[in-house]
Amino acid sequence: MHAPDFWRNDGAAARFLSPLGALYGDIARRRLARTAPHANLPAIAVGGLTAGGDGKTPLAIALAQRLHAAGERPAVLTRGYRRRLSETSPFAVDVNRHDADDVGDEALLLARVALTIVGVDRIAGADLAQRLGATLVILDDGFHSRRVAPDLTFLAVDADYGAGNGRCMPAGPLRAPLDVQLAAADILVVIGDGARGRDIAARANKPVAAAHFAADLDALEAIRDTPVVAFAGIARPEKFFDLLEKCGAKVAARLSFDDHRRFTERDYATLSRLRQANGARLLTTEKDAARMGDRLATLGADALPVTLVFDDAAVLDAALRGLLEPGDDARQQRR
Repeated sequence: MHAPDFWRNDGAAARFLSPLGALYGDIARRRLARTAPHANLPAIAVGGLTAGGDGKTPLAIALAQRLHAAGERPAVLTRGYRRRLSETSPFAVDVNRHDADDVGDEALLLARVALTIVGVDRIAGADLAQRLGATLVILDDGFHSRRVAPDLTFLAVDADYGAGNGRCMPAGPLRAPLDVQLAAADILVVIGDGARGRDIAARANKPVAAAHFAADLDALEAIRDTPVVAFAGIARPEKFFDLLEKCGAKVAARLSFDDHRRFTERDYATLSRLRQANGARLLTTEKDAARMGDRLATLGADALPVTLVFDDAAVLDAALRGLLEPGDDARQQRR
């Protein structure tokens, strides 16, 4: 689904749905407060403030890369949203064998940078990660589920979108009441420079790591003088389109699909017609490309790699050092 317009600015639809939003918020509040078991490894929980589009998965990827650079062996635990493989036990993603239908598009992206374990039972997933050599786990979308007690929590905030209309789903985009989420977070990662993100950071009174998305320069150079038809099936496609515009891409047309869209032959035919009509190249996100598989090349489409870049990583690095420096003795006392 696309995020409804009334999620951004309060209106009649949001007010009509507010009782359901209040009920959802109360359930989410209790979920965040529940006691959860600890994993055998240090656990970092990553979440997004809203129902989608905050940058949760890029944040998990950036953290995994940073931990790799520090000499750690992180493993990412994920449910594998919209996967079709029904294994009840956790399993490691194999990018040479699994596709997006098997494990979900986000799991494929995560597996490119770190050992990625798919499964509902996150304690069992952490045990598998440890057997496979991991030194810590990143709980992708583990901020709200609280299936594992986190040792460090990161909450991604889209600075332009912020908390939307400030209501919980379905009346608004929030996954739990704003103040409850802010209280549960150790560090906010505010992505972009929008006023809404700055207001939330000031309200939270928590350490903030500012970040922004940067498109791959080589990929941008390849399309510099060519019009493109941009398409995206993500939570907020306008973020991808806006990034292209900011980077100077010649966007001849744009097409939005539902988040996690499994593209159909009709979709591919529509994209082909748009490409031909505009004399353009097709350009999409890496997340969409993961779902397209071999069809990306046969369609003549390209994916634009985008990286989450920290403007000032001092807060982030200090938090990671605080988690990792206690040493092996402290880790063995976790149980």
